[in-house]
Formats: sequence, C-alpha cells, structure tokens
Amino acid sequence: MTPEERIAQLRDEINYHRYRYYVLNAPVISDAEFDRLYQELVDLEAAHPDLITPDSPTQRAGAEPLDAFEKVRHPAPILSLANTFDVAGLYAWRKRIARYLPNPEMPLDYVAEPKFDGLTAVLTYRDGRFTLGATRGNGEVGENVTQNLRTIPSLPLKIPVDPASDLPSPPYLV
Repeated sequence: MTPEERIAQLRDEINYHRYRYYVLNAPVISDAEFDRLYQELVDLEAAHPDLITPDSPTQRAGAEPLDAFEKVRHPAPILSLANTFDVAGLYAWRKRIARYLPNPEMPLDYVAEPKFDGLTAVLTYRDGRFTLGATRGNGEVGENVTQNLRTIPSLPLKIPVDPASDLPSPPYLV
C-alpha cells in the first residue's frame, strides 16, 4: 500500500470513529486504539507533507455539530491539545516550538499532567453573567448547550470579570 493510500484509509477510519464517538456517542474502539490510528496518520503526514489536505482529521478538532442543537460560531478557533506517549515525543515537541523562542537553546521547565478525556465547553459571560455555553464542535462551530450547562451546580452563573469574556473550559463533573 502506498503512503497516499494508507493516509486515505486512515482518514476514512478516523472520521468513522470520530462520528461514532462524538455524534452517536457509541464508540467501537478504545481511546488508545484511536490515538494509535491518529498518531500513525500524523506520522505519515509529517513524512509526506505534500499529502496533507485541509479536510484531514489532523487539521481539525472534534466533530461536526449535531443538527439537534442551535449552532454557535466561535469568535476564535477552539483547538484540541496535542498529546505524546513517550520522551521522544516530548523532545520532538520541544524542537518544534524552539523556533518561537527568543533563544532556541534556552532551558525550559515542563509541567505534565494526565489528559482528561471529555468535552470542552466555551463559556460566554457578558457583564459577568453566564449567557452562553457551547461545545467545541468542529473548532469553528459548536452546539448551544447553555441550558444543559446551567444544570451543573458548580458552574458560576455570575463572575467578577471584564464586561465581555469567552472562556474555553473543560467542565469537570464531580
């Protein structure tokens, strides 16, 4: 199988599993298996950058919004965090970000924490009052889940902040 064929196969497979996970809420593979497929696609695209397309799963976060909810366009893209599985991945990341540093060789401190899988909600407050909650969706358009979020007792409906604030936030349900 050529790299182009494998990339196409991986894209189809990943899109299928994203749909099952995000839209149907009925995954058929583990998160670890999904991450393995995704990482294989990332590696292949890195080796063959000419094969990267704008619709590749590596170029977006989440999934298309559901039709059941009102659509919400985010004021800025809501992106997903990248992950790594070993020290080599951490070093590769360090090398990628070095170009943005004033001194590419400067020492850096790292903080690592477990990745929590779940949803991201963008919370909008106007004059300190919670007015809108939206899912990440595809990173550009999400679903309006304001009423659902209002049922979370720990979600503040009023906060002391600037008059207009959008806060991307992973809601932890305890």
